[in-house]
Amino acid sequence: MQDILEKILENKRREVEERKKQFPLKALPPVLKPGRFKAALAKPGISIISEFKRKSLSAGSYGNDAGPVRTALEYEQNGADAVSILTDFTFFGGSMEDLTAVKQAIRIPVLRKDFIIDPYQILESRRGPADAVLLIVKAMDDFTLKLLLRLCAESGLDALVEVHDEAELDRALEAGAGFIGVNNRDLQSFQTDIRTSIDLVRHIPEGKIKVSESGIKSSADIRRLEEAGFDAVLIGGALLESGNAGQALRGLRGNGS
Repeated sequence: MQDILEKILENKRREVEERKKQFPLKALPPVLKPGRFKAALAKPGISIISEFKRKSLSAGSYGNDAGPVRTALEYEQNGADAVSILTDFTFFGGSMEDLTAVKQAIRIPVLRKDFIIDPYQILESRRGPADAVLLIVKAMDDFTLKLLLRLCAESGLDALVEVHDEAELDRALEAGAGFIGVNNRDLQSFQTDIRTSIDLVRHIPEGKIKVSESGIKSSADIRRLEEAGFDAVLIGGALLESGNAGQALRGLRGNGS
């Protein structure tokens, strides 16, 4: 069976080429001021990046009638430090329009989460307007990773570079990544285990901002990851499956049930 990530990337290559035709760079809105994503994650204590997505590969549709803007506002009101928005349409039901609407509605930084493989997507994100983007090491070769990181720096974007194992971490560090995201989800089995983060964090050098992603379901998980040395966690499914994302976030923060 075809690897799901490669299937996604094949679709993404076609999608990007089509977007280049529909929305040439000269037609995109002007560049905005640099974002505040780094400051949100580097502050004392562990930060929470709360995610909105309409559906996922593992859980299917979340049936969230609130939509991205209302959900993001609930996140902001209940202690989120940043918001992650899935912009992939085919597999996650998202769009750049979701990201733009959220950015206009909230004051905290916004991360564009997508399968970014082309320089066009970096410029599109900066003018989108995102404060940061996700770069998945497994989705690209070293040349592309370095190129996209350089473009992020030139565009005022922070880049959260996602890894799953020590080999991918080595590639991220060699490319100069300053933000390291450890994905606790195995992209082949779809199983999640926060021990992936705990085992890998010891190999991340001091001075890097460390983010644990996926499979974080309780305040105990958050405390465990903070004690292990993480600066932030990215949480989506546990909030969206709850039926009340804001209340669920407040509970994870330890500020009520």
